[in-house]
Amino acid sequence: MELHEIRYFLAVGETRNFTKAADACHVTQPALTRAIRKLEDELGGMLVSRERGNIHLTDLGRLLEPSLRAMMVQAGEAKRTAESFLRLKGAPIRLGVMCTVGPVRFTGFLNEFRVSHPGIELTLIEGMSSELKELLRSGDLDVAVISDPEGFEPPLHASVLYQEPFILACGPTHAFAARTAITLEDLEGEIYLQRIHCEYRDRLAQMLAERGVTIRRAHRSEREDWIQSMVAAGMGVCFLPSFSATVPGLVQVRVVDPEVAREVCIVTIAQRHPSPPMAALLAALDAYAWTNDGESHDRTEPARPGAGEWARV
Repeated sequence: MELHEIRYFLAVGETRNFTKAADACHVTQPALTRAIRKLEDELGGMLVSRERGNIHLTDLGRLLEPSLRAMMVQAGEAKRTAESFLRLKGAPIRLGVMCTVGPVRFTGFLNEFRVSHPGIELTLIEGMSSELKELLRSGDLDVAVISDPEGFEPPLHASVLYQEPFILACGPTHAFAARTAITLEDLEGEIYLQRIHCEYRDRLAQMLAERGVTIRRAHRSEREDWIQSMVAAGMGVCFLPSFSATVPGLVQVRVVDPEVAREVCIVTIAQRHPSPPMAALLAALDAYAWTNDGESHDRTEPARPGAGEWARV
């Protein structure tokens, strides 16, 4: 059953004249007649009574007309929706953002993207790295912003969006607050507040163990804001991506020997062709000035399998 066959049938029902229906559909009368006969064959009965001087719908034609008309309306709506999508009007995108990616830096990008692409409807979905990877594979996400020390296996395709240094966060009354930098050895005996969703948690523990540094683990939480609030209140210290610090009163101290950083990547499915709105988002992510000096960061392929090395000496 073709849409043009339904359109021709509806035109005959409205005009009760094959010649007028053909003119309204901008086709020849024989072409219209053949299409309606084909539709009748497909539906198993006559739809139009062809009496001389009395063209009208049969009982079957009148029965099916509302359903066929609804199909044409739905097809028109689908076409208009597709046209709007391709013109980036009312076009949805599902963007996954890892829960440890701080909102401060990302908010600037989102505002700029909204201004330049007002017709794209962006839905942000937060999750852990493993969750976002699975949502990408299943098609429930279009693109994701992820940092993962284990890298990204096919079919995932990742390119570096920006590098983000880790800092040690402490309260304003802590002894570290007066220092410009610390080493991992300085953490000996410190009370540590654990961010459960930190993707580099195991790597940090390994680095401390290799240096023989013992910390006293206290509270742990999935809530980044709770951990930061407890740190600001002087209850302990924690490692934190520098762009993720949001709580007032939180003191950031640079980590040296080794310096600590992660690579935040934009991740897609390698063989999945990007839609127009997704292509617009990827281009905007690529062009945005993510670095502190205001210059755009050149997106490069991260090393595999260990993209985003935790320690950079």
